Amino acid sequence: MTVVSTDFVFYGLMRVVIQRVSLGSVEVEGKTVGQIGPGLLLLLGIGQEDDETDADWLVKKIIQLRIFSDSDDKMNLSVQDIGGEILVISQFTLFADYKKGNRPSYIRSAPPVVAIPLYEKFLGLLRSQFSGNVACGIFGAKMKVSLVNEGPVTICMDSKNPESA
Repeated sequence: MTVVSTDFVFYGLMRVVIQRVSLGSVEVEGKTVGQIGPGLLLLLGIGQEDDETDADWLVKKIIQLRIFSDSDDKMNLSVQDIGGEILVISQFTLFADYKKGNRPSYIRSAPPVVAIPLYEKFLGLLRSQFSGNVACGIFGAKMKVSLVNEGPVTICMDSKNPESA
């Protein structure tokens, strides 16, 4: 008898949690290193097999995502349309594997040698394709993130599942 498992794990996908905010900031060692007014706060996780195509797809999708209200109070405007800002925070814990035990494993997260260049590539693409301010935290630092979630609107998106994003 052959047993076919339907339980599979994606090891390579860039994952982002998008929060519509009226303000956001990030602090490292008591110093504010990034802050924004109305716009998007992005928690960005990078997986082991991610590459520049994942970063490119996410940047384009995020900039065009229509989650801000128009004059009829319909979510019909993008962060670009409202002249908003973007704050990006690296977040390896988005790849937590919590199936076994009570302490999550982060083995699916990309190691720094892979993640840092992709994080910087993501920021570079965002800054080149988005006309507003792009602020960020410090990769690998212990950060204190503050935000006022507007709506609230929070969306999870990943690069290997574009049809649902």
